[in-house]
Amino acid sequence: MELDLTRAQLVRWRAAIFAIFLASGLSIATWASRVPAIKIALDVDNIQIGLMLLGAGIASILGLSLATLVLARFGARSGMLGAILVFALGVAVIGVGTDVFHSYVLVVAGLALFGLGNGAVDVMMNVEGAAIEKQVGKTILPLFHAFFSFGTVIGAGLGALAVTFGLNVLVHTSVMAVVIVVIAFVTHANVPAREITMDPVDAAQKRHWRERLHTALAAWREPRTYALGVIMLGMAFAEGGANDWLALGMVEGHGAAQAIGALGLTVFSVSMTVVRIFGGPLVDRFGRVWTLRVLAALATAGLLLFILAPTIPLVFVGAALWGAGVSLGFPLGMSAAADDPAKAAARVSAAATIGYISFLCGPPILGFISENIGLLNTLYILVALAVASGLASGAAKPLAGTAVGAGKSHAQSDRG
Repeated sequence: MELDLTRAQLVRWRAAIFAIFLASGLSIATWASRVPAIKIALDVDNIQIGLMLLGAGIASILGLSLATLVLARFGARSGMLGAILVFALGVAVIGVGTDVFHSYVLVVAGLALFGLGNGAVDVMMNVEGAAIEKQVGKTILPLFHAFFSFGTVIGAGLGALAVTFGLNVLVHTSVMAVVIVVIAFVTHANVPAREITMDPVDAAQKRHWRERLHTALAAWREPRTYALGVIMLGMAFAEGGANDWLALGMVEGHGAAQAIGALGLTVFSVSMTVVRIFGGPLVDRFGRVWTLRVLAALATAGLLLFILAPTIPLVFVGAALWGAGVSLGFPLGMSAAADDPAKAAARVSAAATIGYISFLCGPPILGFISENIGLLNTLYILVALAVASGLASGAAKPLAGTAVGAGKSHAQSDRG
């Protein structure tokens, strides 16, 4: 859909979506950076922390599922504002539950709001990012996802500063909630009104909720949804597995010190972020399909090197290749799901749900299996999933008449 926007309006729209991706990352890192303090304040064990995370994950999946209906009813502009306010409230409630009421139940409630809002905004901000791609004719969803990574880095850094200066969870989360609310209203003012976003829903086009629900469910009956899901499942599983197990894999599998394990995870994260920053032009030059195939090969090689390397320097090389390989699977899967503007929300929601389930549920499964066969051997599961993701990459071929990027060269590069 081509929108009649001035250059200034387009720049403000793009900057607003960058900021929303960053705000989502900020919220996640704010929670994650204070888990140790929350655990002490509530006097809970790791099993109870795991149940908290499970609750947030379930709420995230619910948010993903509801996002399609929210988009159809309210449009992305109002929908994103509401979703951001929900997860900002969740961040604040976590602090109140921790330091005012010392209530496990209240913190879980805060995490439910946090997960619900983030899940919903994830679909909407990706739909908007895909709309901007089509407007500018370039692949930029990877760069949007890089801003999410920036948000997590900034949030983690601010969390470390909060701990260093002795700020309790309540003060820290309250300040961050206010920052996120400010971002919500500033971005709302710069996102085009709903009648000119990806999924137009002016008064004449509103449909009965049953028809909107039918459209949402229809995406789950399309084979392409599941093929894209395989791409996203493999890459999201490998990304989530790295976040939770890479550092421990270096320590337990390769005998590295804990600080070296943490550095290995940093190498992975930096590599992934760098490719997300510069990945758009590569996609425009070579197309989604070949980019995903090459990255799947890099992920496979990196994982094998990480598992089998005889020296720590080679393990670091493996971590870097692993991070680069998984960097674009999720954003390009989202971009492909949004190829048809009329069905973008439903398809993005379905594909994102597959990706999120694997991202959230995959790492615990790896932990359970590793108790029986060892952590490095367990990582061969990620090797198999990376290979499967590469084999399914053909599903990311742009639909007829919807290719973004460098005009004919992009469409042609994804043929076959």
